Amino acid sequence: MAHSTTTTAQAPLRSSARGLYWNSTLLALLLVLPFIAPRYWIYFACIFGINVIATHGLNIMMGYTGLLSLGHAAFLGVGAYTTALLQNHLGVPFYIALPLAGLMAAVIGIGFGLPSLRIRGLYLVIATLAAQFILQFVFIHWESVTNGDVGLTVTPPEVFGMSLNTEIRIYYLILFVAVLATLFAVNVIRSRVGRAFIAIRERDLTAEVLGVEIVWYKLVAFALGSFYAGVAGGLLVYFNHTVNPEQFGLMQSVFFLSAVIIGGMGSTLGAILGALFMTLMPEALSQMVLATGDLLSIDTASFLVPLRETIFGFLMVAFLIFEPRGLAHIWERVRQNYLRRRAAQ
Repeated sequence: MAHSTTTTAQAPLRSSARGLYWNSTLLALLLVLPFIAPRYWIYFACIFGINVIATHGLNIMMGYTGLLSLGHAAFLGVGAYTTALLQNHLGVPFYIALPLAGLMAAVIGIGFGLPSLRIRGLYLVIATLAAQFILQFVFIHWESVTNGDVGLTVTPPEVFGMSLNTEIRIYYLILFVAVLATLFAVNVIRSRVGRAFIAIRERDLTAEVLGVEIVWYKLVAFALGSFYAGVAGGLLVYFNHTVNPEQFGLMQSVFFLSAVIIGGMGSTLGAILGALFMTLMPEALSQMVLATGDLLSIDTASFLVPLRETIFGFLMVAFLIFEPRGLAHIWERVRQNYLRRRAAQ
């Protein structure tokens, strides 16, 4: 009996040590990635890092709090334009511009999140869809500020006098921010705020009866989600060195929505896996279509984009039907099966 009790007590310690080992190994691999991977993959690693940050934000809003949104890309645009304007007109360095971009997006997000205090479900989707169209209209037509369809350009950020003007250099900035964003998201969900989010998602009226201030926490969820989007938008403009309205269209909002659903709503790991899947899938799809076009001697450009959108839709429907808990649940199921087999041996 004593031996059994000791073994049970040591199990969480072994699990914690194992998790620390794998997380440290993954971080070490990410740190050396630019030295062992082709430059082509470093580009995708940077895009993936930005998408992870943005997906974390939408996952807080939708996955944990149950606030459906189709305007997430517009909040990235707010962050991107804020960053560009702060640098071009005020010369603000990146380490100040990025938090300010997040704060500006959070303020705008709270404004458009006010309807969530009275409406929910599909009605809230329509409200956030309105935010998408309104903000994109502003990006295009407020030419004195945004320069319209032409957009704005920025110079690469600098760290200790070194310009982050290559994919490898800015990769480490994106990695640093993505790791911080992930750790912050994990700790928020484990806190009282995260428990309030989950209570609102499950049944907001019951949560209110139990003392959860749903008005306050819904606005906090919109603010946090939009803050993440704003920071991701700021990193995107530094990575591309330019910002224009085409980068923040409705399909980009659908992209992040797909990442949350496919990765697994209400899961930090799901946000990462969903962003990874959605980042790599278009490239894999492009290669597949190009190979098919060469084989059949047809013009690939005419149906590549519609095919992408169609597959996005099919994937969302397929995951909702066959695995509504997403890639995170698949990963957890595989891991548990592995641990059971290992324990049996």
